[in-house]
Amino acid sequence: MEKEQLFEKRMIELSKNAYYRCILTFSDFLDLNELHKLHSLPLKQYGVKVETFGGHAFAERQMAAFIPDAFFFSQEYPISCICIRPSMEKFAENLTHRDYLGAILNLGIERSKIGDILVEDKKAYIFCHNSLCEFLMNEICRVRHTTVVPSIIENKEEFPSVKLQKVTGTVSSVRLDSVTALAFSTSRSSILPLIEGKKLFVNGKNIVSNAYHLKEGDIVSVRGKGKYRFDGTTNLTKKNRYHVEVSRYC
Repeated sequence: MEKEQLFEKRMIELSKNAYYRCILTFSDFLDLNELHKLHSLPLKQYGVKVETFGGHAFAERQMAAFIPDAFFFSQEYPISCICIRPSMEKFAENLTHRDYLGAILNLGIERSKIGDILVEDKKAYIFCHNSLCEFLMNEICRVRHTTVVPSIIENKEEFPSVKLQKVTGTVSSVRLDSVTALAFSTSRSSILPLIEGKKLFVNGKNIVSNAYHLKEGDIVSVRGKGKYRFDGTTNLTKKNRYHVEVSRYC
């Protein structure tokens, strides 16, 4: 059975379990492609509604909650957050998202059990399934050549969130390629291969047309570059160019 069919079967299975047992069911962390597929499935016919969350506002990787009709959703998502700090910051390497993810996956953990990884200065915040907390706390002791110390963020209100950097400029139109080039300070020609390579997502939906026009509030994710929010246009210049604002995630 193909991967897409297995995914669809799993989402339907979770929906049916939620409905017939009248309980909340949760998926693992879903990536942008999977979130897009999830929202295209007719799950309402199975008597559930679907909500998603990844531990912080604008999370890229999110869990899906399958909620039976007339069910009051009060249970928290089974998401924990672990902060990883160097034991001696003075001698710590400049570690990247890839370094932290590699250290985790090398422990034999499935990628679907790990959500976003937010890197901030010399530390990282790892969103993960609750069931992995104890294991990660015991096993993560080194990232590359840096000795690290993990700690659990107990209060979910203290979970970190992404920081936004305001970017402004003018574009000939609010097409996806033009605005994305502005957001990442690059050329439109460098964005086209990313679009053709199915690496651009708008609100979790893969977009393969550079002529796609953005709407205010759209969240655009670009694999390998990052994410931004299109905040809209402010005015039209004398040369008929749009002055736009975007918020890029740091």
